[in-house]
Amino acid sequence: QVQVVESGGGLVQPGGSLRLSCAASGSISNIVATSWYRQAPGKQRELVASITSGGTSNYVDSVKGRFTISRDNAKNTIYLQMNSLKPEDTAVYYCNLDVVTRLAPGAPLGSFRFWGQGTQVTVSS
Repeated sequence: QVQVVESGGGLVQPGGSLRLSCAASGSISNIVATSWYRQAPGKQRELVASITSGGTSNYVDSVKGRFTISRDNAKNTIYLQMNSLKPEDTAVYYCNLDVVTRLAPGAPLGSFRFWGQGTQVTVSS
């Protein structure tokens, strides 16, 4: 099985920084695509940033130049460095991983999507 654990959220003042981490463990053959989503109260979940196994990254316009997504393939961990935070960045942040794994012993390898548990980021003075 695959476990995904997020960490790094918290309360920060406007203009401050936070780094989120998302660590995957278990029976992992490969992590293909990885991404961060966020969901603010009363709003739909939105894709914030993504990065491929080859290192190509993409960002939603509202965070370009402020957020950086990265991955450490050796540690099966992805990060979201968030700088110059704004109150409108307040949300629960979720990591999403496309993992190549076996869902049961002897089962064929397949690519499956796993979500982290979410971590709260609050930007407020």
